[in-house]
Amino acid sequence: MMNLIDPNNTGDVLLLQQIERGCKSSFNLLFEKYWDKAYADAYRRVKDSDLAKDIVQEIFTHIWLKRESLHIDNLPAYLNIAVRNKVFKLVEKQKHIHPFFDILESMPATNLKADDNLLWKEFLISYEALLNTLPPKRQIIFRMHFQEDLPTKEIASQLGITRKTVQNQLGKAIEKLKISLSPLLPLVIILLSSRG
Repeated sequence: MMNLIDPNNTGDVLLLQQIERGCKSSFNLLFEKYWDKAYADAYRRVKDSDLAKDIVQEIFTHIWLKRESLHIDNLPAYLNIAVRNKVFKLVEKQKHIHPFFDILESMPATNLKADDNLLWKEFLISYEALLNTLPPKRQIIFRMHFQEDLPTKEIASQLGITRKTVQNQLGKAIEKLKISLSPLLPLVIILLSSRG
């Protein structure tokens, strides 16, 4: 049976070695010791409490899941870099998501040539059909955000749910539509360039 560890007298190196061997209590100690600092760092970068918590949770989950192959020499430095990288990935992901939907929003079926107009109508039919496959609540949230241009806070207030739930539902809807509609993106770009 393992002795209880005093977090004030135990170095990170020892804790990390014990975590590598699957010691959950050591992991919990490390988690408690560094959670606030990692959260503060994440919050400073994203200015969103829920998002900051998610980022830190993912990092600690990664540490636990990869404990046997991760060899961390300096945990504060590791956490700092991990938070920074998660934030960069998040920003990149958002950059890739939103332009796609900006194109959709900027494409009214007017001022298009007759052939293009038919292609656009086909695209819109596919887009609507995909939207209709989303679960009802997710579909409502997606339409409120992208078609009515409402911010997530306002949607949460109107639907009586948390902003985090709205963000999660939007993320899932976007991921599904992005995957399903991505083969049609070249067509949208062609249509966009033929306007005028």
